[in-house]
Amino acid sequence: MMAAELQNKALVIDGLSYHSDGYTGDLRAGGIDALNVTVNHFEADFSESCQAIAGWLAHMAAPDAEWAPIRRAADLAAAKAAGKIGLIMGWQNMRPVADDLDRLHLFHQLGVRIMQPTYNYRNFMGDGNLESEDAGLSHLGRDAVGILNELGIAIDISHVGDHTCRDILDLSTQPVLATHVDARALTPLPRNKDDGILRAVAQTGGVIGVSVYGPMLWDGDRERRPGIDDFIRHLEYITELAGIAHVGFGTDIPVSNDLRRTAQIAENRRLWSGISDYGDCFGHDIPARYAEGANNHGKLPNITAALLDRGWAEDDIECYLGANFARALAEIWRG
Repeated sequence: MMAAELQNKALVIDGLSYHSDGYTGDLRAGGIDALNVTVNHFEADFSESCQAIAGWLAHMAAPDAEWAPIRRAADLAAAKAAGKIGLIMGWQNMRPVADDLDRLHLFHQLGVRIMQPTYNYRNFMGDGNLESEDAGLSHLGRDAVGILNELGIAIDISHVGDHTCRDILDLSTQPVLATHVDARALTPLPRNKDDGILRAVAQTGGVIGVSVYGPMLWDGDRERRPGIDDFIRHLEYITELAGIAHVGFGTDIPVSNDLRRTAQIAENRRLWSGISDYGDCFGHDIPARYAEGANNHGKLPNITAALLDRGWAEDDIECYLGANFARALAEIWRG
């Protein structure tokens, strides 16, 4: 089977896009059926998050909407059958909750289905991956894990500190997701996850979304920008650790037809994440930030083709493309 044919046949789920303005051209070119979109900005408060969600709900309610809301697992296949892009509303920071856990019930009702307790730094829930103290979950954060499990909101640990990750993995009774990470053993950045955390995600029944974000794949060679081979190196390493049933992909690529404006939205990420050296070598514009040959959604079939060339079984590629995320989300969301 050709890569494009397999991409169209499979249920294809991107574990994370950090921003979307509603543009679908690249998604359709790449055969993406659904994706977890960060629907508010990384440090949004309660009011800003409500406003962002309201905008998406209105957008999807339009008669000609190309997007469909994903609130339960069955919605994934339904959106694909209807020819729409499935929107999984997600957060990368639980700052909108502040210290009021009742708000989790509100945001669940509004349709948020994936939440990351912390972004890079500390909030009420615990420490992010750039906090030097690495203090783990707060008491409030521990209580939040229980409520998220009860409500059926998936927990994402991608930007979460190591100690916080381990607290969540120990406490959660539901599968845990790492929607957009790579292997720290291969690229030693705080944003990547160590072998123990990657294995522990799999042990919960969760899924690791391997990312095409360039700095997280980079070997430090200032003359060579990471490409698809670097991505596959991380993917195969993590698959060996976690098993084929527990890997997917999470691009961290924005979905926009105005990349200059989108770059401005995310301008501080390179400083927060300690990745400015990469940008100094290869550029800070959005196409340069991602693996060469896979730096927008329309090019993702290039990875599928490379996996076929390496002898990956078609069933395993379908697991990676989205079946694993669909299975884990069905368990977390309870149908």
